[in-house]
Amino acid sequence: MKKIIFRKLLLDCLTFFGLSLFGISTIIWVFQAVNFLDIMIEDGRNYSVYFNYTLLNFPKIISRILPFALFFSFSYTFIKYETNNELIIFWNHGVNKISIINFFFWISIIIMLIQILLLSIVVPKSQEVARSHLRSSDIDFFEGLIKPKKFNDTIKGLTVYTEDKNIDGEFRNIYIKKNSSDNSFQITFAKKGVFELKGNKKILVLYDGKTLNNNGENITNFDFSKSDFGLSNMESHLVTHQKIKEQPTIILLNCLQTFFDIRDTNILNCDKNNSREIYKELFKRLVTPFYLPVLTLISLLLILTSKENIKYTKNKFITFFIGFGIIIISESSLGYISNNLIKNISIAILPIILIIVTYFVFIYSLNLFNRKISWLEHIQNFW
Repeated sequence: MKKIIFRKLLLDCLTFFGLSLFGISTIIWVFQAVNFLDIMIEDGRNYSVYFNYTLLNFPKIISRILPFALFFSFSYTFIKYETNNELIIFWNHGVNKISIINFFFWISIIIMLIQILLLSIVVPKSQEVARSHLRSSDIDFFEGLIKPKKFNDTIKGLTVYTEDKNIDGEFRNIYIKKNSSDNSFQITFAKKGVFELKGNKKILVLYDGKTLNNNGENITNFDFSKSDFGLSNMESHLVTHQKIKEQPTIILLNCLQTFFDIRDTNILNCDKNNSREIYKELFKRLVTPFYLPVLTLISLLLILTSKENIKYTKNKFITFFIGFGIIIISESSLGYISNNLIKNISIAILPIILIIVTYFVFIYSLNLFNRKISWLEHIQNFW
């Protein structure tokens, strides 16, 4: 009978947890996708790039929503069971509250390991693939971004201006300035310009114009009747270089060895100037998941008081207040990460301390000190 009770309670908790996690994540993903659509269009990307990039951001959204969804779903399920008098049935069938607490603690450990896997492997990889997808994609939406009598600088180092555009897509009196990293530049003016498809690439074909080249020392110019202006080697303003948050966890751990002069490495972004960002990223991936067992234990405070108790409503509000406070602490603690290793370790052990304190609250509330079964045995069962 106890196995059936535990199985039913677990199934209800995980079902609502899954629904809330994916439901809230999908809503946030849709809002972000809509906002990101304007950026992608301004950047000259096509819709397939936009869809793939936004889809690859979904694991990141799930990892951010997971702590809130866990606390909310578990708390809701325990409140529903108490409201429907189902918890009373559990107690009458010999189920101990401490047994449920221990059981859900271990469930939260499994979810914590999944979150570590998600933050350490899945999210960095998906972010890196998304950015690689941007780097390899063509800027083939640029034609629609050129508006008459407006300067367009979507592509790095390139400014385009045209006086008019007819219904056939022809540009009249088009001006193009191309800047180089060595402070040289090229200015091109043409009476007419049109995008044409050559192979799988779209290029801008200019007619009846003049080009001026300035390399910093000499200025040259030439006239042309027709000239192809390719965009395939251009880069957009959207950042496409790899960031620290996209680095694999093992590489970031190797960076720590570099900081302690244990070994040398040529890993990208792995230098002491980025040490605080690397500490923060490792903390987010490997430490913040430890707040999930804390949130689970906080939600289990709801089973300590029955609805007949006059303090039940008050305890619900206190539980929610503490739970959301823990979520805020887990997020804001990243801001206190520094280059000081001792300080970082003290912040890292905070969730462990909270787990121990919360469990002793259960021991005290359930009056296990005065039971024939020693409270030390409950701790041993807990671990």
